Amino acid sequence: MNERATAPGGLALIESLVNTLDVETGTDTLGTPEGRAAFGLAEADVPGATTLREALRAVCLAHAGHRPPEGPAVPALDRLLAAAPLRVTVDEAGAAALRPVAEPAGLTARVAVAVAEASAEGTWARLKACEAEDCRWAYYDRSPAGRRRWCSMSVCGARAKMRAYRARRDADPA
Repeated sequence: MNERATAPGGLALIESLVNTLDVETGTDTLGTPEGRAAFGLAEADVPGATTLREALRAVCLAHAGHRPPEGPAVPALDRLLAAAPLRVTVDEAGAAALRPVAEPAGLTARVAVAVAEASAEGTWARLKACEAEDCRWAYYDRSPAGRRRWCSMSVCGARAKMRAYRARRDADPA
């Protein structure tokens, strides 16, 4: 649904994971071999990845100023990311970085690194979920004020504005 470029850096992984579920149609690409391969998942990993995806979607909704329908988002994601085995590495130049302990890194560890790096860069809060209840697509808000509401102004935004117009028109007694 998103008509813009993907999120920068590790946020692209999170955006991509959240967008594996098309809320409108119910299509979940994590249920396909190709969809799992994109994240290095085995079929047995799908329930955990789905839980992680929905916790991330809830936080993206919170970033956009919306309360997720399931309740508070942050504690669920916090619990999931707490299980991610990470370590701090320092290179020859003395630069520190957060890295997964195991290689290849599991999905939760890769997401935890992406969240930590985006937080340090100040970009984490710009990863949002579309306001449209039948969409909830993740997108990176590149607007100057950081107040974008929909993944696509030409689709979700236009639908919302048309619904608002019709509601005003129908409420007008004249």
